[in-house]
Amino acid sequence: MKQKTFLLLAAATLLAACTPSPKQVSTTEIVEITNTLPQKRTNVYNVDSLVKDPCNNPELWIGHLENDLMKFWNGKNIPEGKSIFFSTFRSNDGQVIPQDTAQWPTEYKEAMKVADLKGLVEDATQYNYIRAHSRQTFAYGIAYNMTGNTDYLQKCCQGAMAILQAMDENNGLYNKQDINTGEWMDPADKRNSQDLAYGITGLGYYYYLTHDEAVLKPLLAARKYIFDTYFDEGKDFLTWLPTSVTEGNDNVEIVSQLDQLYAYMLWVTPSLPEPYQTEWKADLKKLANVMINHFYSERYGTFWGSATNDLSKELGTDHTDFGHSVKAMWVIYEIGKITDDIAYVNFAREKIKVILNRAYIDGDGSWARRYNADGTLDKDKEWWGLAELDQAAAILSLNDPSYLRFTNNTYKYWFEYMVDKQNGEIWHMVDAKTNLPSPEYPKIHAWKTSLHSFEHCFLGYVISSYHRNQPVTLYYAFTEKEPVSSRNVNPYFLRGHIKEQKKGNVIALDNNEKGRNVVEITFDYIH
Repeated sequence: MKQKTFLLLAAATLLAACTPSPKQVSTTEIVEITNTLPQKRTNVYNVDSLVKDPCNNPELWIGHLENDLMKFWNGKNIPEGKSIFFSTFRSNDGQVIPQDTAQWPTEYKEAMKVADLKGLVEDATQYNYIRAHSRQTFAYGIAYNMTGNTDYLQKCCQGAMAILQAMDENNGLYNKQDINTGEWMDPADKRNSQDLAYGITGLGYYYYLTHDEAVLKPLLAARKYIFDTYFDEGKDFLTWLPTSVTEGNDNVEIVSQLDQLYAYMLWVTPSLPEPYQTEWKADLKKLANVMINHFYSERYGTFWGSATNDLSKELGTDHTDFGHSVKAMWVIYEIGKITDDIAYVNFAREKIKVILNRAYIDGDGSWARRYNADGTLDKDKEWWGLAELDQAAAILSLNDPSYLRFTNNTYKYWFEYMVDKQNGEIWHMVDAKTNLPSPEYPKIHAWKTSLHSFEHCFLGYVISSYHRNQPVTLYYAFTEKEPVSSRNVNPYFLRGHIKEQKKGNVIALDNNEKGRNVVEITFDYIH
């Protein structure tokens, strides 16, 4: 591939150098030259057949939510000890990890034997992490958004209120809470910008659903704290630790930038009132520029996971993979749409296509993880990367249904091999050779919970509804005075035309408000 690319570039350069100026070429000569150029074949797909695939069925995705995902999370969210967070650590059957390590499930004991995995589980009896709690809050919000089940909304509210209690006096968020004592852990100079981004996720989704004014102020303050504390204007990126920390703060990580966009900003921004919506749009573009300027590799058509130094810019390094690259691309693509800036759309669209083509494996109808250091494909299946690649293809399919040629196969792989059919939720890692889950990876741990599986399900539902020409019905919870229009209510980060809205039952989510209506909104055009 590298040699072919080089030859094409060389040929293009030679052709440009040898071609006479336009004034010296007659119309006949132009036609003759054009006719001698090789014509690229366009693959033709039967759109009707692609759209009718069983995976493009919104009922399939509603069933996936209830029968696979909520099957795991329902009824097992009681906080342990004195922590107010949802429990971070769960066994493969969904039970909270016991205090006695001798009673730990097999998958946790196996992970403790592997040096690279030990850190995922070793704190199971000590801490609940805000990123895990916040992601679970997000999941309950997704479940309500799709079904209108107010029990899910109540749990989303419960999670959001706990996040508010985790804010310190400067509007930063503590990273974790001691399970046994309830003590908030990690001083400000030890908190990284990625954890803070995901700490806001659950709060952001609760606001997206409710437009609760009591949540708006702390949500805005938490974002401002991150930019004020971590953005280095001279270096032009968000640092890993606060900019005031000079020792051990050299790493330049793409997740510090990308996860601010992905974890809350991209889909909260369209819900905000002015002037905040305009301010956040400016910061969306600011961070998109940071990723392009500091992390994008033109040679490989991908993003580096780290831009710390030359040695960090190598294939096979942490976060240099198809998942992070395609996520960064589709986030930039959506930023262009949200801000009406076609330059970002044009930058990302064709590059997403390149990543999808490189990552797709015809043999098993699924995605590879990344290029190894030697340039070979790592074909093992890691849940979040598969979700991101699926989502990127699905997003592009809104304008070009031929991208369903990917998802019609990759969704089948997801349902067949990634879903734990017995206990629900999604396996962390599946071996590409056997299509069996890797036993040393627990299904839920310090860095894996519910965010990617629920987002994947939500977009599967919304985009398959569009392809089947069916309206998308989603549920929110607004007060009587809340104006509803496409300016402030949309299906997540996508845009939609509101065809109809219906007010349902009045519910009170906490003791301080008189109540709000369940609002059923039907979108009939998604883009």
